[in-house]
Amino acid sequence: MWVKALKVIPRITKDEWIQLDIFSRWLIATRAAVFIMTALAGAIGGLLAYRNGNFSWHLFALSVLGIVLAHATNNLLNDYVDHAKGVDKNNYFRSQYGPQPLEHGLLTKSGFMGYILVTGMIASFIGIYLIMVTGIAALWLFLAGLAFLLFYTWPLKYYGLGEPSVVLVWGPLMVGGTYFVVSGGHWDNWVVLVSLVYALGPTTVLFGKHTDKLLQDKAKGIYTLPVIIGQKAARYSTIALWILQYVFIFALVLSGKLGITMLIVLLALPMLFSTIKIFTRPRPENKPEGPEGEGWPLYLVSHAFIYNRRFGLLFLLGLIVDVIFFKLGILQIF
Repeated sequence: MWVKALKVIPRITKDEWIQLDIFSRWLIATRAAVFIMTALAGAIGGLLAYRNGNFSWHLFALSVLGIVLAHATNNLLNDYVDHAKGVDKNNYFRSQYGPQPLEHGLLTKSGFMGYILVTGMIASFIGIYLIMVTGIAALWLFLAGLAFLLFYTWPLKYYGLGEPSVVLVWGPLMVGGTYFVVSGGHWDNWVVLVSLVYALGPTTVLFGKHTDKLLQDKAKGIYTLPVIIGQKAARYSTIALWILQYVFIFALVLSGKLGITMLIVLLALPMLFSTIKIFTRPRPENKPEGPEGEGWPLYLVSHAFIYNRRFGLLFLLGLIVDVIFFKLGILQIF
C-alpha cells in the first residue's frame, strides 16, 4: 500500500481502511501521490547548490523532508477546511476521485486534527532548526511558506490566487529556498528563473484540476482562476505555460547558465503533443471509454500530472548530468 499510495490516490472502503497500518493511512489521507512534485523541487534546489560548490547533505535531506511534510500538512488542512465549510458534501469532486477521510467517515475530526498537528509540528521543527543553522534570513522563507500553507485553501483559492501561489511556492520558495538553505545562506538570482521552469509544471497540474471541477467550484462559490477565465481560456493557458517552460530552458542554455544537457527535456515533446491534443478539446461531460477515461472524474489533471512527471524527471536528469559535467570541467558548447 505504501508504494501504491505514492503512485496513485487509491480508492478504498472503510473496512479496508481499518486494516491498514498508520503510515498507509497517513499516505492516503495526505494524497502522497503528488509529493513527487515537491520532492523534485527540493532535489533541483539541492543540485543547484551542489553545482555552485555550497552543499550540505544533512541540510538537503532535512529541507526536502520539511517541504514534503509542509505539503502534506497543506493537503490535510485543505480537506479539513473544505469539510468544515461543507464544500465536500453531496458527492463533491474531491470526494469522487479518492477517499476524503472526514467526508467518508474514515477519521473523526479529532483524529484528523491529530494528523494535521503532528505533520505540521514536525515540518515546523525542521524549519526552526534550518533557521537556526542558516540564519535569520531563512525565517522569511519559513514565514512565507507558513502563510501560503495556512491561507491557500481560504482565501487564496477562493479568489483566483491559488494558481499564482503555486508558481511562487514550487518555484522561488521551494527550489530557491532549498538552494538557499542547503548552500548555507547563499543566493543567486538566476536560480529564480530555473525555479520558474519547474514551478510552471505543478501550476499546470492545478490548472487541470480546477478546470476539471470548474462547474462544481462555481456552484460552491469557489472562484479559482479557471472559473474566472472560463474553461477554454484555462485549457489554452495551461498549454501556454508548458510552452513557456521550453522557452525558459532555451534561454538558460543560450545564456550559459545551464548546459546543453538540459535539452534532454525535449524527449518529453511526444507526450506534450498528445497532452496538448487533449487540452485543445472541451472536457468531456461523461467518462471517456478506454485508458483516456481512467481515474475519472480526474481527466485534464490526470494528463497534466503524467506529463509534468515526465518533464520534471527529465529536467532533473538533465540537471544531474549538467552538474557532473560542470564538476568535471567539461566545457559545454551549444
